[in-house]
Amino acid sequence: MRLSPFYPHGGIPVPRSPGVTGQSVEGIWQALKVFESTDVDLTKLDITTMTGLKRTVRRYGQVQGHRDGLRGERLLGYETARRRIYLPAYRWVLENKTTDLIERLRDLAGAQEVLLLDYTTNGDVADPTTPLSHAALVRRYVHDEWPDEDDQSNRTA
Repeated sequence: MRLSPFYPHGGIPVPRSPGVTGQSVEGIWQALKVFESTDVDLTKLDITTMTGLKRTVRRYGQVQGHRDGLRGERLLGYETARRRIYLPAYRWVLENKTTDLIERLRDLAGAQEVLLLDYTTNGDVADPTTPLSHAALVRRYVHDEWPDEDDQSNRTA
């Protein structure tokens, strides 16, 4: 449960928002989401339960993107938002709030096969067809295969 992006660890730095923290990775992700009818929602940063975090298209209209920081003027596309918001926030949790669990997983993975369960299996940041799997991200982190957090669309060949 502590590896869930919904878990309220507290003190998680909000990417691209100096001095601002959130309770959970999902709270940060939802707070920075911008819809047709509404902008960022700071209240999502303070939720200390694992419920009441989602903001939906049904209620707010189509998603326009994610704000590039709470005070950012630019909206980020889905993949870029995953790389610049979700990945850094989740990595911070893995490095600062769950190091004991990560070390246990590394030890286990070195000795036997480890199965991590999640609702989805998508570990590809560039695949927008399904949500990212936090279990797949944990696996990648444990095996030192963390996805690139740079915006792929800004790269030149």
